[in-house]
Amino acid sequence: MKKILFFDVDGTLYDSEKCLPHSTKEALFSARKNGYEIAIATGRAPFMITSLLEELEIDTYVTFNGQYVVYKGEVIFTDSIPRDYLQQVIAFGERRGEPVVFLDDREMIASLPDNHKVASSLATLKYPYPRIDAAFYEVQAVYQTLIFVEEKDEHLYRKAFPEVQFVRWHPYSCDILPKSGSKARGIEKILQHIGKTMDDAVAFGDGLNDIEMLQAVGLGIAMDNGHDRAKAVANVIAPHVDDDGIYKIMKEFGMI
Repeated sequence: MKKILFFDVDGTLYDSEKCLPHSTKEALFSARKNGYEIAIATGRAPFMITSLLEELEIDTYVTFNGQYVVYKGEVIFTDSIPRDYLQQVIAFGERRGEPVVFLDDREMIASLPDNHKVASSLATLKYPYPRIDAAFYEVQAVYQTLIFVEEKDEHLYRKAFPEVQFVRWHPYSCDILPKSGSKARGIEKILQHIGKTMDDAVAFGDGLNDIEMLQAVGLGIAMDNGHDRAKAVANVIAPHVDDDGIYKIMKEFGMI
């Protein structure tokens, strides 16, 4: 039975310039022809990967680090932090001058305008400054919230709010996730939906938010450019993403 392959986006599919290498695209299409199912597992929102999904002809994806899961175009699982608990986190940040950004499946919304940490963080995703609506979470479903706190102060949030996770993706920003939330859980929802197990999955990643999925699947592959903690839990290390890493490791394992 062919495996289902789950790919992180930034630093895994996308290279250091946030571009999709031609060799990577070629590898994914070849693997599909060889009978593998191709899926995305990212911390990004669905609206942030629309062009990538279209280019790679993918309709199965885990987004928001497992909070919004789609299989063949159908939403099969969503999760979010309870609104009253999220309000407490937001208020804590407000007292410290640390803003948040809300995300649903369609857009990104900031709590404050003209914040340099928000602008700097989102620029690494090549995303413009969002519109402002501090009360957005009160009236709309929010699948992920970003808190803009530096690593030296992250422990204050962990201590104050033990019912959620703070997963760092940028020196200025953390994702706020439910305690049980992860890409691994999102992958598991897809596999349960199609009658497969985690042993039937291969995951490719590079970041701190990839650790759980690299550990949970049958084969976890970390990129050489990845975080040391991600590489430490992987079964295999692929070459650097800028060195045709995805193509080379898939060739090595006979997927293409």
